[in-house]
Amino acid sequence: MSTNVAEVLENAPSRTIDRAGTDTFFYDNKIVRDFGIATVFWGIAGMLIGVIIAFQLANPDVNMGNQYTTFGRVRPLHTNAVIFAFVGNAIFMGVYYSLQRLCKTRMYSDLLSKLNFWGWQLIIVSAVITLPLGITTSKEYAELEWPIDIAITLIWVVFGWNMFGTIARRREKHMYVAIWFYIATFLTVAVLHIVNSYEMPVNFLKSYSGYAGVQDALVQWWYGHNAVAFFLTTPFLGLMYYFLPKAANRPVYSYRLSIIHFWSLIFIYIWAGPHHLLYTSLPDWAQSLGVAFSVMLIAPSWGGMINGLLTLRGAWDKVREEPILKFMVVAITAYGMATFEGPMLSLKNVNAIAHFTDWIVAHVHVGALGWNGFLTFAMLYWLFPRLYKTELFSKKMANAHFWLGTLGILFYAIPMYWAGFTQGLMWKQFTAEGTLQYSNFLETVLQIVPMYYLRGIGGVLYLSGVFLMVYNLYKTAKSGSLVANERTEAPVVVKTESANASHWHAWIEKRPTQMAIWATVAILIGGLVEFIPAFVIKSNVPTIASVKPYTSLELQGRDLYIKEGCVNCHTQMVRPFRSETERYGEYSKAGEFVYDHNFLWGSKRTGPDLHRVGGKYPHSWHYHHMMDPTSMSPGSIMPAYPWLFEQEIDQSTTQAKLETLKQLGVPYEDEYIANANDDLMAQATEITDQLAKEGIEIKPEAEIVALIAYLQRLGTDIKVKETQE
Repeated sequence: MSTNVAEVLENAPSRTIDRAGTDTFFYDNKIVRDFGIATVFWGIAGMLIGVIIAFQLANPDVNMGNQYTTFGRVRPLHTNAVIFAFVGNAIFMGVYYSLQRLCKTRMYSDLLSKLNFWGWQLIIVSAVITLPLGITTSKEYAELEWPIDIAITLIWVVFGWNMFGTIARRREKHMYVAIWFYIATFLTVAVLHIVNSYEMPVNFLKSYSGYAGVQDALVQWWYGHNAVAFFLTTPFLGLMYYFLPKAANRPVYSYRLSIIHFWSLIFIYIWAGPHHLLYTSLPDWAQSLGVAFSVMLIAPSWGGMINGLLTLRGAWDKVREEPILKFMVVAITAYGMATFEGPMLSLKNVNAIAHFTDWIVAHVHVGALGWNGFLTFAMLYWLFPRLYKTELFSKKMANAHFWLGTLGILFYAIPMYWAGFTQGLMWKQFTAEGTLQYSNFLETVLQIVPMYYLRGIGGVLYLSGVFLMVYNLYKTAKSGSLVANERTEAPVVVKTESANASHWHAWIEKRPTQMAIWATVAILIGGLVEFIPAFVIKSNVPTIASVKPYTSLELQGRDLYIKEGCVNCHTQMVRPFRSETERYGEYSKAGEFVYDHNFLWGSKRTGPDLHRVGGKYPHSWHYHHMMDPTSMSPGSIMPAYPWLFEQEIDQSTTQAKLETLKQLGVPYEDEYIANANDDLMAQATEITDQLAKEGIEIKPEAEIVALIAYLQRLGTDIKVKETQE
């Protein structure tokens, strides 16, 4: 278990050992075991929630009729659970195991290890509590409110402190490639989280983003894309470089390729975020940068995939017998597929069809289920027998898990690709007369409902395999005993003189400080080049004189829109396509969003775009639609929101919200803020009076009134083209 780093380096380098004596020390396996158990527990929780929301989209009754289990509130819980709970704990599990052995030392501090573990679990629990309550920022993959953001920062610092402390006192002076990826992951995630989490608190559970509109969108998708890059990709590449050679008992295919792979990946990845915002109000130069670097990204990504697969040269016969290697091969293949598809989706002609559709959902889950899921399962199957000094309970059961998981991915991805192609084409289809063939958006939704059922079945298959793994790992643990502190020996200092010692890169491989500095420089360049012009050059966001701040009632309605997670299903960005301007109205302008803290452009259209919905329907239509969506849109898969008619607007927060936004640059007058609730009630009364004329009685304080006010405001600040629908 204390194999020298040289065993997994190319060319089997020779070693000269300077022995000033031999140390006996103990690896901390207990912390690895704890993170392993947490990985399994949160994996089941996150995937179970995923199965539930998959069927919610097929049948709205699965929303269970209460506000805490609707798709809009639970979908962020699913993404946070699988990304930060399941994958996050898997990262810590793998890093804490491999780093000790690569550095030939115990983790720097047992206390910091425990703080890392329990702090991370408390953060996850806080997400489980707050997200179903509707306490959210609405920013994708960054929905947690500001107190939890601070906690994440502190625990991430604890992890980094422990990691760099371990590296600093390592006995093995050469840093293997896996450690490079761990360093880059820590530094980049820290930068991403701090920059994207710049927000102004209103109270303990509410804040507004420090950025607005176009700039908020740019920062968010710089973060969102690179959260995938540096939380779901780079740490797992480091883990691949450690666990794959171990499992295959083969050296890494190419040391030189790993160098090119590492530096080109971390430099290029950071630029690609704007490809999530093609054809939006983001300036064209930023979109073009995103496209160019996204296309370039295929080279380093496939370099990593090739290095992984070719590491198995001479060991493919083992793949037939070893379920661990089966999982790893499919994981690396899924990584290659996802990183080919990503650059392809960044091409504007492809993106025009794919964006906002279920194609993107399929793409994301090929990576998540295949790359992250399968590599995590492989690590668990490899680690547990070694932690408990025993054999895996059942290879047959592990093989069954592999095939169930593979079928689950296929049953998930193929229907979602089909649904995405169908949506993209139906949205753009015109008749011979030049009118939209599917002018009612609901027609495109009903067409793909069977695909949603199949997706749910795929999720059930994938999850059933995980349950098999849980039983297998439990029986494995029961058949052995945990080696909490694994005894090992190593020279006090190990100096490596290898065939690669004269290589230009060798000097930095023994210098963690320089490695960290240059990695930070590499990841900062792209962000700075994109951010500085976007924030400094005013012409990037042309202002529109008619665009005014939201009224107090509209602001409260907007916050309810955020609370209910409407942004998970509805976009607010009409792209400059004839198919969209015919369906929705005038395309969206950058200047319309200057007071939007946070931006709500969305990334998926399960329902129609809402940026031009203001004035399109009477108040009564929105009233009935929120009470029973099928009454206005027969066959709708949207859940009902009866609590909005019973709960009252929290007027105690109105002035604080306006004052916070004023600090962020929204031009509210002090007099207006002082009388904000009077204005709120006056506008609410106007709406309820209109509703009363149509025989609808509702009190002005009801939340539904604020939501109606917000929806009726959307897109009305500029002259709107008449729409076909």
